[in-house]
Amino acid sequence: MKTLFEKSKKGRKGYNLPSLDVPRVEPKEVVSDKYLREELNLPDLSELDVIRHFTKLSQKNYAVDTTMVPLGSCTMKYNPRINEELASMEEFTNVHPLTPQEFIQGTLRIAYELKELLKELGGFAEVCLQPAAGAHGEFLGLLLIMAYHRDRGNTNKKKILIPDSAHGTNPASAAICGFEVITVKSDEKGELDWKDFMSKLDDETAALMITNPNTLGIFERNIKEIARELHDRDALLYMDGANFNAVVGIARPGDWGVDVMHFNLHKTFSTPHGGGGPGSGPVGVSEKLKPYLPVPQVEYDGKRYYLNWKNPKSVGRLLAFHGHFGVWVRALAYILSYGREIKEVARFAVLNARYLKHLLKGVLHDPYPTSPCMHEFVLSASNLLKYRVSAMDVAKRLLDYGFYAPTVYFPLVVKEALMIEPTETENPETLKAFASAIRRIVREAKENPKLLKEAPHRTPVARIKEAEANRKPVLRFEK
Repeated sequence: MKTLFEKSKKGRKGYNLPSLDVPRVEPKEVVSDKYLREELNLPDLSELDVIRHFTKLSQKNYAVDTTMVPLGSCTMKYNPRINEELASMEEFTNVHPLTPQEFIQGTLRIAYELKELLKELGGFAEVCLQPAAGAHGEFLGLLLIMAYHRDRGNTNKKKILIPDSAHGTNPASAAICGFEVITVKSDEKGELDWKDFMSKLDDETAALMITNPNTLGIFERNIKEIARELHDRDALLYMDGANFNAVVGIARPGDWGVDVMHFNLHKTFSTPHGGGGPGSGPVGVSEKLKPYLPVPQVEYDGKRYYLNWKNPKSVGRLLAFHGHFGVWVRALAYILSYGREIKEVARFAVLNARYLKHLLKGVLHDPYPTSPCMHEFVLSASNLLKYRVSAMDVAKRLLDYGFYAPTVYFPLVVKEALMIEPTETENPETLKAFASAIRRIVREAKENPKLLKEAPHRTPVARIKEAEANRKPVLRFEK
């Protein structure tokens, strides 16, 4: 059997090439005659049959286009189609990241203008667009905190304080970066417990990671005092920006004393969220952290946009290239479409959440009845346990009423938690219908709990063992 380059060991330019012992593959070794002889077992269907089949399959999904998705902490709001249209333009999707900068002035301008708008909205000295998701932004924020303390010779700064209601990514990110995680309790109002915070704040504290409004949907009213106490110990304040849609255009975290915050573009600024991506988590920083930002940064010198690699104290770069550009396009389109009225996003996010919580008053247990909610709220199904009905049962039964389920069993500080976020894009009629469904489900729990224990009843797949399904997913259709 002959090998490649056997007859001539010189390439087109005359270079000597090594003899590659790669056997010549005959066609019969690639395609077996058996497959050529067998008929494909395909159904004989018309185009109409095929269209109806796949359309019906799509209608079995629960999506924002068809129903309310009140997943607390996820901000599953509607994404305007114009954002999708702009992000899918060939002028953007076909640009290679290594294209010379003089040929991509338009795309660099998009990145620069988005960065400048985020700086203004967040009240920060600078913004880095690189992080590919919120948790990636957390990772960068903690690297910046570490670089800041090391640059100042603070080798004793080893602790990160994190509230007990925080997103699970917060302690995970801190641990990955080599910090010791110290949990701070929440008080009876759902805010950071001041006494516990002060007792754990010491000279080894590098930073506090806090979400505001927090994961319970409650605004941390002592945020400025928290920042002041941290700065007095040369510690920093990190803010998880997952709930920024509750304050966007109304308040700026940088003005509160926040040193670093990631923006979830795929939440506040409306990119389809879920299914593993794409996300984007730009990070805004105060002046003291600006020297450590990743390279390159998009800059403008008055004549041209360019990538600036000059940052001697930089922590490096986070991605092979520059970030999720398609998400940037959507975010910029979203911000520009609102303009100075972007504060309406926050106003309606809070209004919808408070209205829906009012509609559900007295139906489920409210663990923080005296604390007004912001964009989301947490109720508890603990009052249904006497009927042997859990939060999971309520969530599954909601599917039968045409609604996606809220987040369940999170935050962990609330027993049988149902975390509900209607988002600012839902109308009052939808909120009333959702509240009505919850009321009927609670009534069913009292009268016929078995109905809930076996729910859902109207979905293509009945209740599954979720832990087992995650460990042993079925990825192939079998007859």
